[in-house]
Amino acid sequence: MKIIMLGAPGAGKGTRAAVAAAHYNMPHISTGDIFRANLKEGTELGLRAKEYMDAGELVPDELTVEILLSRVTQKDCEGGYILDGFPRTIRQAEVLEAELKKLDDKIDFAIDIDVPDDVIEVRMTGRRVCTKCGATYHIVHAPTAKDGICDACGGEVVQRKDDAPETVRQRLRVYHEQTQPLIAFYKERGILKWIDGCGPLDDALADVIRVLE
Repeated sequence: MKIIMLGAPGAGKGTRAAVAAAHYNMPHISTGDIFRANLKEGTELGLRAKEYMDAGELVPDELTVEILLSRVTQKDCEGGYILDGFPRTIRQAEVLEAELKKLDDKIDFAIDIDVPDDVIEVRMTGRRVCTKCGATYHIVHAPTAKDGICDACGGEVVQRKDDAPETVRQRLRVYHEQTQPLIAFYKERGILKWIDGCGPLDDALADVIRVLE
């Protein structure tokens, strides 16, 4: 199975992708991880991407897909994979679809993790992270025993800039404008599956198994 995880930031795509990948024994592929690996290793694709990044420009969709294909055509992906964080736009989805078709391949399922904006705002703005050990907390769902102090190491626990209220709202605006249209894109292709992302993360694997099997 070749699967794409869809959903707004904070919807729980990464968690569900990780547990499903482990269950089905297939790679969980993040485009961010692929970019970092290519940049670190100084591959030809990485160097090409770096030219755009150093110039403050977006890496073209065609090059992004080329980098992605360099990963999904590796031997460990023969039995399938789960894409997390790509595509983000209709244009990227179209390029990916066209390039996979050249390889006589295709995406089998796109799973949308649906969570209302107000729930996502509570999730993300309430997150706190230890500056020393990286432990994560939530002021509502998993608070520290002492306010602002990490239970694990005693380090300072802070809110990341990415989780500030206005940043979260801006990320959601970008999602609705650029990424949410992918739901209709994959629905038209008859491969869209839907998960209610408001349930407990303990049910994350069961949610994925239910829609796939």
